[in-house]
Amino acid sequence: MRGARHTRPVRPVVCAMAVALAATACGGGGGGGGEGGGDTGAVLSSSWGDPPNPLEPANTNEVQGGKVLSMIFRGLKQYDPKTGAAEDMLAEKIETTDSTNYTITVKDGWTFSNGEKVTARSFVDAWNYGASLKNNQRNAYFFEYIEGYDKTHPAKGKQTADTLSGLKVTGERTFTVKLKQKFSSFPDTLGYNAYAPLPRAFFDAHEAWLKKPVGNGPYLIESYAKGSQLSLRTWDAYPGEDKAVNGGVDLKVYTDSNTAYTDLMAGNLDLVDDVPASQLKNVRSDLGDRYINAPAGIIQTLAFPYYDKSWGKTGMEKVRQGLSRAINRVQITQTIFQNTRTPAIDWTSPVLGKEGGYRAGPCGEACVYDAAAAKKLIKEGGGLPGGQVKITYNADTGSHREWVDAVCNSINHALGKDNACVGNPIGTFADYRNRITDRKMTGPFRAGWQMDYPLIQNFLQPLYYTDASSNDGKWSSPQFDKLVDEANAESDAARAVAKFRQAEEVLRDQMAAIPLWYQNGSAGYSQRLTNVALNPFSVPVYDQIKVG
Repeated sequence: MRGARHTRPVRPVVCAMAVALAATACGGGGGGGGEGGGDTGAVLSSSWGDPPNPLEPANTNEVQGGKVLSMIFRGLKQYDPKTGAAEDMLAEKIETTDSTNYTITVKDGWTFSNGEKVTARSFVDAWNYGASLKNNQRNAYFFEYIEGYDKTHPAKGKQTADTLSGLKVTGERTFTVKLKQKFSSFPDTLGYNAYAPLPRAFFDAHEAWLKKPVGNGPYLIESYAKGSQLSLRTWDAYPGEDKAVNGGVDLKVYTDSNTAYTDLMAGNLDLVDDVPASQLKNVRSDLGDRYINAPAGIIQTLAFPYYDKSWGKTGMEKVRQGLSRAINRVQITQTIFQNTRTPAIDWTSPVLGKEGGYRAGPCGEACVYDAAAAKKLIKEGGGLPGGQVKITYNADTGSHREWVDAVCNSINHALGKDNACVGNPIGTFADYRNRITDRKMTGPFRAGWQMDYPLIQNFLQPLYYTDASSNDGKWSSPQFDKLVDEANAESDAARAVAKFRQAEEVLRDQMAAIPLWYQNGSAGYSQRLTNVALNPFSVPVYDQIKVG
């Protein structure tokens, strides 16, 4: 969906200082069942970062908070941890005859962990809360397809309605959704956390709920000490089939992934789900088959400021194509990332699979390194604006400096100039985002996208549709928009995918953004754990990890 997250640095991890890791790494067992307790199984410990926002489903748009929400909530749909396919969870059925009007029936027998029944109103109230401008929810845009969003969350001015006109409760377990345009894949988006149900306690005792969120998932939050640890325990009365096979998870706060890795190696931590770049050369010898390097629904690109006339003018597509051909993706992914990245050959992700819309090679030769072709294309396009490109990036997270320097070295080598490309670091992510929001970019800038749900639509429309919330470069193409609209209107999934692929070809022809590489998820774990896996979103499947 079009995202207020913008082109994320792969859902940036915003961490606080790990002041004191109060509990031992392996943790202890839970107490009794029910609210506030878990089963008697062993508890595992995992590295984590404090989320920057309260753990409200419609207000959490980064991976650390998302991990917790995925453990304490279940929605209408659930994404298969292996394939990513959207499968019914609380949805008994979702019906439509026109891809605009939907009737949703909620399964009977589901409750929140405080005993409150999950009903149709649990969803409608939650979605109305998320869509309301006055609640300032970061995931509000997920509700923009629903009729009435322009009244509850106007782009300008004050809201004129508190609820979405397109949502109607029609029974204890049924409600209807009216969209403002056809969107055949709408049901498959409903596994995202923003669409989770909320109990009345969220509204009636909001501050208390924020201190100890209550959900309907396989885990309960037992305690949270900001800057130190969040402890979850299994909920014995969880009604779902995907019950946790461990006693709980202690999420320990780290601000440095190298420190977490050191604790893992010392036996003071069970799971690290972000192996630092500095350890990639030795992680296999350190951990053997307890190291995971798995494909994830993440792509890194270089975006461009089309509001800058130097990049927005006709003919610059050749310059962008030339820059793409000057980047030796194979060499960079091998040397900098130790094959934890894969050279991109399209604008989506291989984890989508064929049915989800991925196909090998839409970028074609434009994503293959060729110095001679790069020089020719850039010359035909009129040359680099000002004779140089500066790649802007935030310098406070990840290994961005290393890969930006490598990209520039590749471009400089291809063009035979020492300073055709230079890095332009911005101190903090906040400053970086402010410059993007204020349209102050003057050249290519680092962009990344982690899928919200496994559909080709989620890789294309949020980033490249005219005025989409995550279209940071403000690229616009009526042809692209038309094809996306036609794809969304298709009731047949295969025909919809075919339309989206045509839209992707428009991206290719204009080189709207330069695909760099697909990012893998990485993790390492202790000898105490078995059955450890990452889902297609690069998040550990905590509830299936066995301890002991």
